[in-house]
Amino acid sequence: MSRPKPDIILEKIYRSENRADHIIKSNGIWAVYYDGQPFNLKSQSTLYSYPGPKYKKIAFSNPGHAINLAKKLNKEFETNLFEVIFLSHGKTVFSQRTNN
Repeated sequence: MSRPKPDIILEKIYRSENRADHIIKSNGIWAVYYDGQPFNLKSQSTLYSYPGPKYKKIAFSNPGHAINLAKKLNKEFETNLFEVIFLSHGKTVFSQRTNN
């Protein structure tokens, strides 16, 4: 069975680069939490300080990616405290809208 076609909200075509950016509708964000709390996931080399730590994604617009990450982290850290939380509404912390 093929994946359903996404609902495109906005589209920007860059003809000189032969590419397009699409803003696609999502039901929400699926985030991986540890023991009921949000966290950051950082990876770094134990041998070298260059290029420095890398922060990895823990929130996704697709539940499958979040579930796979939670399963992977539970296995790696030998726990069952990583879980996926569905975020559908929240408080606006930044907006450039003006009241005209």
